Amino acid sequence: MPISDFTGKVAFVTGGASGIGLGIVHALVARGAQVVIADLRPDHIAAALAGFAGGRRSNAVSAIEIDVTNRAGYAEAAARMQAEHGGVDILINNAGVGSEGPIRDAAYVDWDFGLGVNLGGVVNGIHSFLPQMIAHGRGGHIVNTASLAATVLMPGQYAIYAAGKAAVLNLSENLRGELAPADIGVSVLLPGFVKSNIHEAARNRPAHLRDGSGFGQSEQTLGERQVGDNWMDPAQVGEMVADAILADQLYIVTHGEFRDRMRDRFEAMMAAVPPAEVQL
Repeated sequence: MPISDFTGKVAFVTGGASGIGLGIVHALVARGAQVVIADLRPDHIAAALAGFAGGRRSNAVSAIEIDVTNRAGYAEAAARMQAEHGGVDILINNAGVGSEGPIRDAAYVDWDFGLGVNLGGVVNGIHSFLPQMIAHGRGGHIVNTASLAATVLMPGQYAIYAAGKAAVLNLSENLRGELAPADIGVSVLLPGFVKSNIHEAARNRPAHLRDGSGFGQSEQTLGERQVGDNWMDPAQVGEMVADAILADQLYIVTHGEFRDRMRDRFEAMMAAVPPAEVQL
C-alpha cells in the first residue's frame, strides 16, 4: 500500500549523513521510521550517528558506508537490507555532487564523476532495491533528488550537473506511472539553495576519476564557497519530503525564486511547437 504512516517503515537514505539527506533522516525518524544512513564519508556518518545518541531514538538509526557508483557495493547493501529488514519500504536516492566547470575543459573523468553520482547513483539505487520493494508486496515510496537546475537554463559551467539532474527529473516522472500499480509512489525533489556539503565535490571524487580532470580549479573554487545564511535549513527540506511521501506528491519544490525562469523556458519550448495537424 502507499505510505500513509511512517511507523515501522524501513528507509534507506543515500547521502544521508549530512545536508539534505540528514534533514530527511531526522524527519523520518521523528515520525517513527527505522532509517539506514548510507553515505560515502565515514566522518559524516560518525557525526550523524552522534546526533542521535542518548534519548534521540538512536535505536532507530543505523549506517552503512557506500559509494553509490559502486554497483557491487550496492548489491551487498540491498542483500543486507533484505536479510535484516525484509527489504526497504522507502528509498531516498539523495547522494549528489556539485560538479561544475567549463565544458571545454571537461575530460571523460569529469563526465563520469558528475553523471556517475548524480544520475548513475539514482539508477543503481533503483536497480538494486526496486525488485525487493515489488517482491515484498508492502508498497512503498521512492524519492529521487534532482535540482531546480534541471528546470531552467543554467550557465554553461553547470552543464554536466544540470544534465544529470534533468535526467533524474525525467526518470522520476516516467517511473511514477509504471510503479503505481505496485503501490509504490515516486517523488522527485527539486531543491534550490540549501545549507549542505554538495560543494565538497573535490573531497568526494574517487582516486580513479582524478587523473586528467579539467575541473581542478573549478572544484577548488567551489570548495571555498560560503553557504548563505539565508539558504534553507535541511530540516525544513526533510519535513517537505516527509509530507510529500504521505501525500504521494510527484514534485517537491523547495523554492519559488526560479518560477519566472521556469516559465520562460517552458513558454519558449511551447512557442517552438508547431500546431497540431487537423485530423480528418
